[in-house]
Amino acid sequence: MQDINDVTSNVVAEAIRIHRELGPGLLESVYEAVLAATLARRGYQVKRQVAVNIEYDGLQIEGAFRVDLLIEGTLILEIKAVEQLTKVHAKQLLTYLRLMKQPVGLLLNFSGLTMKEGIRRLVNDYRPGA
Repeated sequence: MQDINDVTSNVVAEAIRIHRELGPGLLESVYEAVLAATLARRGYQVKRQVAVNIEYDGLQIEGAFRVDLLIEGTLILEIKAVEQLTKVHAKQLLTYLRLMKQPVGLLLNFSGLTMKEGIRRLVNDYRPGA
């Protein structure tokens, strides 16, 4: 299994390349589909719209939410195409990380002038080398 930092770095590079070529202004679903396809072409295991169950008060809630992309079974990607990222977007991704017990997630907003300003890396008790 590839190191999570290497995977994250490659995903960011691919997102930047996509943003440069397609630019801002498309729907989130388009960026999601293109990013999923390009990452799969690079040999990554990519799952789209992963349904996630929640257990609450003894109840099992099937498909309570969906993760945009799950890369290599560990990296969660939340794709946005909004004017500006807000705290609620980060909280959404942190909740996904916590509930899925995953270490790292990327919040990728494709609507900015540059992709660099639309990238946020969030961690859930991640410890390199642990």
